[in-house]
Amino acid sequence: MLGEGGSDPQLMDAAALVGHLVPAGSVFAFLSEHRREVFPAKMFEDLFPSRTGRPSLACEVAASVMVLQALHDLSDRETVQALRCDLRWKVACGLALDDEGFDPSTLTYWRRRLANSDRPNRIFDAVRAVVAETGVLQGKTRRALDSVVLDDAVATQDTVTQLIAAIRRVRREVPGAADIIAARCRAHDYDDPGKPAIAWDDQAARETLVSALVNDATMVVDALADNEFDDNVQDKASQALALLALIAGQDVEPAQDSDGTDGRWRIAGNVAGDRVISVTDPEARHVHKTVHQRQDGYKAHVAIEPTTGIFTAGQLAKANGQNNHEAVIAARLLDDEDGPRQVLGDSAYSTADLREEITNRGHTALIKPPPLRPPVENGYTVDDFTVDEDSGTATCPNDVTRRITAGRTVSFGKACTGCPLRPRCTTSKQGRTLHLHRHDTLLRSARRDWRTDQQLRDTYRQHRPMVERSIAWLIGPKSRCRKLRYRGVTTNNHWLHTRMAALNLRRLLNLGLTHNNSGWAIA
Repeated sequence: MLGEGGSDPQLMDAAALVGHLVPAGSVFAFLSEHRREVFPAKMFEDLFPSRTGRPSLACEVAASVMVLQALHDLSDRETVQALRCDLRWKVACGLALDDEGFDPSTLTYWRRRLANSDRPNRIFDAVRAVVAETGVLQGKTRRALDSVVLDDAVATQDTVTQLIAAIRRVRREVPGAADIIAARCRAHDYDDPGKPAIAWDDQAARETLVSALVNDATMVVDALADNEFDDNVQDKASQALALLALIAGQDVEPAQDSDGTDGRWRIAGNVAGDRVISVTDPEARHVHKTVHQRQDGYKAHVAIEPTTGIFTAGQLAKANGQNNHEAVIAARLLDDEDGPRQVLGDSAYSTADLREEITNRGHTALIKPPPLRPPVENGYTVDDFTVDEDSGTATCPNDVTRRITAGRTVSFGKACTGCPLRPRCTTSKQGRTLHLHRHDTLLRSARRDWRTDQQLRDTYRQHRPMVERSIAWLIGPKSRCRKLRYRGVTTNNHWLHTRMAALNLRRLLNLGLTHNNSGWAIA
């Protein structure tokens, strides 16, 4: 059931006895005075529909604890220890000096309740309502977009470790799997979670082990694929079998001189594009933030108001995949904007689809286009060719015109033979060929505006970098919050929104947040 906080102070009430020691203007002092206004009991009523049972943690206390936990980047156990021993936490949450706190698993329970609800990010929404009421963003029409890679909370596993872990998971979660594995799997002792003891510098030994593990995995999947399971284990069993099938196929290929039917396998030479990197956290991925920087984890996508640094929206997603690209998620970050905005983003957001979406919503794109790479160094780019969409033609710098095909290509072919401009245009024996985007006109216009509009560039350079400040707040001093504490997109997305809520609250207090008879305001 939903717990209720008492309105009358307790005999050993921390706020009454030592509240004056908590620094004014801090998040602790704010929650001590206003936690019930920001996190009212009705905000969580749907999570605990029953009115009977043992009283649970009061909602304003739970919300305050989660905000402070996200703000200070503490584990559940560290959070409860702080609540038990730190006077500031007791004052903030309205506890007595001798209050012993609660079990750390209570926080896990609350996160699961929120994740399974229809409003999992309601703590962020509550703080966003305070932001809206203050009017601090009124008249501020710019939104800066960016993303940051967050490291996952698990160790990256190689192919052998993943196969063993996936088979062990099936044995644990799929009814009947334990007997099949014990009777028919011989590649490894699956009571042992570690790697088999083989000569790892011997390629033949490695391939023999990989073949045996893959054959064990496929046998288990085939043996259990058609089984029907009870409803209470159906989801877990299906997920475990699907993960095992994926692991068994993503990193291996038939051995040399094998067609894949004789049971001989080896580690594949190429890495799968959407490779699962850990059975413990199947949603974590490899990600290249830059060409030379590779990490394992997730991406946090954020939108901020650059003058104040307030987070207006955010989403945590897998680190790769077309549906998780910056330009795709950017459109979702703008869903709650109720007026025309100037949208600032780096070249990762410079896709034609996003530019079109921004324009259709009545916003203005202040997005830096990516540089064009000519086939020849310092040579002609596609912008040096004149494209006439009405006539369906393209004209090269040497004034040769060719038609645009249905596939949006333009081939100049023989016209390049003997062309005096060829050394600056192409090195291909077949001559220069253009591949035009279906939104070529829109992209050309964006590049032209960036070259010719000084005010656009000045606005971008003044306001776009401010998102880096907010991201620095997000990942914390010395990047201590860059490594996530949880597994999976859903749980880490909840953490991201709670972290943004805590940072927004701290930022509002620094800007002079006050509460009076008319509501929230900035002094």
